[in-house]
Amino acid sequence: MSSLNTVMLIGRLGNDPELHYSQNGTPVLTMSIATDDSYTDQQGSRHEQTEWHKIVCFRRVAENCAQYLSKGSLVFVDGSLTTRKWEAEDGTDRYSTEVRARSVKFLDGRS
Repeated sequence: MSSLNTVMLIGRLGNDPELHYSQNGTPVLTMSIATDDSYTDQQGSRHEQTEWHKIVCFRRVAENCAQYLSKGSLVFVDGSLTTRKWEAEDGTDRYSTEVRARSVKFLDGRS
């Protein structure tokens, strides 16, 4: 059986993206985007929920995002889920799940 790890999101940046470089000089960009979902319960009340997603981009995608995106930009992200593990100062294991972007499309005229 084969597996599939694909994530597609449309959302707005919560802050300006952050570009830095790895030890070997590879551009790495992180950004958070918000997606919204809404539903109506059985009593007819409408509920809205915002979900935040951490996005990580590399190389040319990272450089393009750093150049053209800012807080509030609307983007389409195509990528895959990845989970990183590290040890906290108190010795406990910590985990972070992120979307590793293969591509980012700029959807608004501001970019």
